[in-house]
Amino acid sequence: MEVEGLAGGKDFVLYPGGGCPWDWNEYGTRHDPGIQPAEVRELLDRRCTVVVLSQGMERRLKTMPETLRLLQEAGVAVHVEETRGAVDLYNRLATESEPVGGLFHSTC
Repeated sequence: MEVEGLAGGKDFVLYPGGGCPWDWNEYGTRHDPGIQPAEVRELLDRRCTVVVLSQGMERRLKTMPETLRLLQEAGVAVHVEETRGAVDLYNRLATESEPVGGLFHSTC
């Protein structure tokens, strides 16, 4: 993936004003059980009100129910999409007024 202002890579965490590579090893993330609550805390800390979570190109990356619950309890709108759709949605939302964040997995 290519993200403006960042070196190319395969997985990214994006938030208003920036982003960084997404290191799955930081919290032990795997395709199953998927995106963990700890993975989205940085997005909450950055006051994102909308979050886009990608499932990978083949939709193999799951999202833990606890992660969705955490975001919903924080009043954050959550979108879970296949990667191409997630990228398109994120790019559209990022041009609007809501602070948007996202986790993007570019493979499987």
